Amino acid sequence: MKVLLQQNKHGAAAVEFAIVLPIFVLILLGSIETCTMIFLQQSLEMAAHEGARVAIVPTTTSLNIESAAKQILTPRHIQNSSISVTPSDFQSAPYGTFIRVSVSVPCSSNSVIAGGFYSSRTLTGSVEMMKEY
Repeated sequence: MKVLLQQNKHGAAAVEFAIVLPIFVLILLGSIETCTMIFLQQSLEMAAHEGARVAIVPTTTSLNIESAAKQILTPRHIQNSSISVTPSDFQSAPYGTFIRVSVSVPCSSNSVIAGGFYSSRTLTGSVEMMKEY
């Protein structure tokens, strides 16, 4: 009788493990994916900030802005970024004009998990600064 009760306990533990494991793995993968997207969002904000710092200098070019943003994105292995500057004629804009730099990336190409929870989204980081003298 005692042996039968021990076998039932082992069987119950196996069933409980089989039920809990998929839930645990789902929570673990969701946490990893969420942390990756938070890191990606912060990286985009930093890249936009560096681009905006370059954009407010009177003698800058679009290439300089893109280069400053890419210096943040490239070491972090962020792919398929698009960088935009508003207004488009920022070089001829008068002093005191606010210049916005936006950096966008699709989550699908920057996700740790293929087909993850955020695969259909695009993240954007934007910073706005006033043009200097």
